[in-house]
Amino acid sequence: MVQIASIQRAPEMGSETPHAGSNEPQSSIQLGSQGLKTPLYHQIYLILKEQIKDGVYGADGRLPSEQDLTERFGVSRITAKRAMDELASEGLVVRERARGTRVIYQPPSAPIASSIEGMLENLIAMGLETTAKLLDFVYLPASDTVAEALEIESGAEVQRAVRVRYLDGVPFSHLTTYVPSALGRQFTAEELSSFPLLSLLERCGVDVGSASQTITATLADHVVAQCLDADAGSALMKISRVVRDQTGTPVEFITALYRPDRYQYRMSLSRVQGETAKRWSADDNAARTDTLKAAQT
Repeated sequence: MVQIASIQRAPEMGSETPHAGSNEPQSSIQLGSQGLKTPLYHQIYLILKEQIKDGVYGADGRLPSEQDLTERFGVSRITAKRAMDELASEGLVVRERARGTRVIYQPPSAPIASSIEGMLENLIAMGLETTAKLLDFVYLPASDTVAEALEIESGAEVQRAVRVRYLDGVPFSHLTTYVPSALGRQFTAEELSSFPLLSLLERCGVDVGSASQTITATLADHVVAQCLDADAGSALMKISRVVRDQTGTPVEFITALYRPDRYQYRMSLSRVQGETAKRWSADDNAARTDTLKAAQT
């Protein structure tokens, strides 16, 4: 997606606030708050983009006029116009003379769900439905963080690979994997570009037994943002996972960064009786990783 900013005027940076009297959907974000230095037009663009993708403005729905945005957010007409121009340049809306701005964004297909039971098999199967571009494939000494995850000596040789995965030509994940050198040298860079890493590890004789992972959030730096066709500083889901064989020995350490519009994690909870009060508990085999026909590794 290409973003075009054609206005040559210096961006506004003030602390203008949304107009309180509008009947249109309101954002919970106050423009210019929290010391943000993002231009106001881009803040409005981000708010409207999120509302479009959340279905606030459905397909063929009409966005507020430039005048409505001017009054709602307390900005100039040129600022409102530039925000709308960004939405149009990204292919989310079309601007029609005398008719306003119409949403043309089509939401992606429903996510594919895979239960935590059989998770590793599902990852392999979904990996075969996507394509990967290998950006980096090297052998280097393990950092302290990598060594701790793989339970090896700091400085021991590991294979590091960086890949971007695509679904229907659209990037959705940035993957950095580390495996012990003895395993990594049993497959080539070309093979890693064509097959899921778990499949290659199993071909090497690894009997994958378990995985543990943490899920958090991070911001896209300029390198990852370019790889994922996202804005620098945009929010990404971050998953760090250690895969172990049947003996409990780590065989892979992966850090995966996902576009949140292309990847979801869901968990079903049940209300159960604890020792002193009721509490929420994850249902057995109910945690699910949902992707848009996408793979994690």
